[in-house]
Amino acid sequence: MDGPREDLAQRGCEERRHPIFARFFDRLSRCSEREVGVYRDRLLEGLYGRVLEVGAGNGVNFGRYPPTVEEVVALEPEPFMRKKAQCAATTAPVAVRVVDGVASRLPFESSSFDAAVASLVLCSVPDLDAALMELRRVLADGGELRFLEHVRADSPVKARLQRLLDRTGIWPLLGGGCHCSRSTIGAVAAAGFRVHECESLAFGPSWWITNPHMRGAALAPGEALANSSCV
Repeated sequence: MDGPREDLAQRGCEERRHPIFARFFDRLSRCSEREVGVYRDRLLEGLYGRVLEVGAGNGVNFGRYPPTVEEVVALEPEPFMRKKAQCAATTAPVAVRVVDGVASRLPFESSSFDAAVASLVLCSVPDLDAALMELRRVLADGGELRFLEHVRADSPVKARLQRLLDRTGIWPLLGGGCHCSRSTIGAVAAAGFRVHECESLAFGPSWWITNPHMRGAALAPGEALANSSCV
């Protein structure tokens, strides 16, 4: 049972300021639409009902939600990006409400969403396990988590370099808190989700050590699929 609404409203209010990276990412996300847009379409296709998008950024996903979605609640703690998202919400084909908040302390009641979307954000949340447990909490039984995330490379050499960049703090500093060596799919499964779809992707130059990404879907406990598959 959740606490009073006043407590819920206060939970997520914690601004994360990355003014330089936010402006860089805003421009990069628009320039990379030709390469990444098709994966964003796959990320969102088939969604319905009430959807939570964590780390909505500049709202680049808003125009891609299908008409079966009744409402998108978009969480974004970075002030510059949140303003961009609020502008994007005004032209979205579905109802979008942009709010301040962080993934590890979601200001929403339990079991209040049919689906959740994490797009290039789980690599940057300070506490990945807490964020995933919160997503489990706010999803209805059998609700789906859709993700498009920066992940650890399969190549041992790239993975070692990614861990080095994270340990030294170089990459998180340059990437707005991003940790390029996280085993995100393993963390999703460890949080109790049933991963039933995942697709390996590589954005940008193949030589670049931080380019591995994964797009997929996982079910919250209650209605897990009989078979799972990762490609």
